[in-house]
Amino acid sequence: MSKEILAILPVSIGGRLTMNSIIEGYKQNSCNVTVYDELFDKDLNTVLKKDYHQIVGYDFSGLKIKIDNNLKIPSVNYFSDDIRSKTSGPEWEKYLPYLSDNDNYTFYWDRVLTSYENFKNIHYLPHFVSFDIYKDLNLEPEYDIMFAGRLDTDYRLSFFEELVLKLPELRIGWFAIKKHYEDARNRSKYPEIIDLCYRGFIDNEKDMATAINKSRIIFNMNSQGISSLNYRTFQTVACKKLLISDYREELDLFDGYMPFYEDFSDLIFKIENYLEDSHAYNKVVEECYRIAEQSHNSKNSVRYMLKVVQ
Repeated sequence: MSKEILAILPVSIGGRLTMNSIIEGYKQNSCNVTVYDELFDKDLNTVLKKDYHQIVGYDFSGLKIKIDNNLKIPSVNYFSDDIRSKTSGPEWEKYLPYLSDNDNYTFYWDRVLTSYENFKNIHYLPHFVSFDIYKDLNLEPEYDIMFAGRLDTDYRLSFFEELVLKLPELRIGWFAIKKHYEDARNRSKYPEIIDLCYRGFIDNEKDMATAINKSRIIFNMNSQGISSLNYRTFQTVACKKLLISDYREELDLFDGYMPFYEDFSDLIFKIENYLEDSHAYNKVVEECYRIAEQSHNSKNSVRYMLKVVQ
C-alpha cells in the first residue's frame, strides 16, 4: 500500500526549494503526497482531516504542526539550518525537546553538527536534488560566472565586488531577493557593479535549473554549518555545470573531483583556467555528475528516509 504523506512547504525560500526535492523523492518512491503550503494555503484543518503515515517538513515546520495539532504520526524533519539557532525557526527552543521523542526523526545536512547531537533518531543526510528537475538543458550560456545568495556581510560583498573588478571581460550574474539586492547596493562602494550583475530573484526549482544551465561556472560561499555543502552544490552538478566551492570538509563526498578555492586569488586562477581548458572542465563536470546521480538524488535519498522511518 502506498504511504500517505503530508509535506509542509515552508515560508523560507531555501526551505521551499529543498522541500520540493524531498517531495519529488517521496513521489518517486510511489508515495501519495499532500502538500500544505504555509505561504499560500490557509485551511490547515481541512488538510488534517485526512489520515497520513508521516508528516514531513523543513527544519521545525512539520514538527510544529504535528505537536500543535496533536498528530499521532511520525514526523520527518530535514534540517539544513543549525538546529539550535533561530535560523531553523523563531520557536526552535520550544520544539527542540520533541526531537528526542521516539516517533520524530531528524535528518541533518551537516556531518560535524550531526556528530554533536545525541537525539535518538538523528541521521546525517547531505543535500540531494531531483534529477527530473535539475538536468542538462543544453542551453546557450548567458553568464560566465553565477552567484546566488546573500551579500549580507562586508566580506561577501567586497569579495563579490573584487571578483567583478578583476574579471571585467566576463559576464557575471547575481541572483537574490530584492531586499538583499537593495541592501548590497546601499552598502556597496560600487553600486553600478551591483546593478550590472543583478539578475533578479528566483523562487522556484524550474527557473533555478534554467539559470544554472545558462551559466558556465557557479561559485559558492557556504554560509551555514561547519562541514557541509549547500543545496546549490547539488543543483549545479545535476545540471552538469561546474561549481567551485570555498573549502568544506564534505567536499570529500565528490572524491576529490570538485574544485575549491583557498582564497580570492585562487578563485580567480581556477575560474580563468577552467574557462580556458574545456577538457579539465568537462572532466570535473562528468565525475561530479556521476557521483551525485548515484548518491545525492531524491529517489535514493528519500528511499533511505523511508527505510529509517518504519
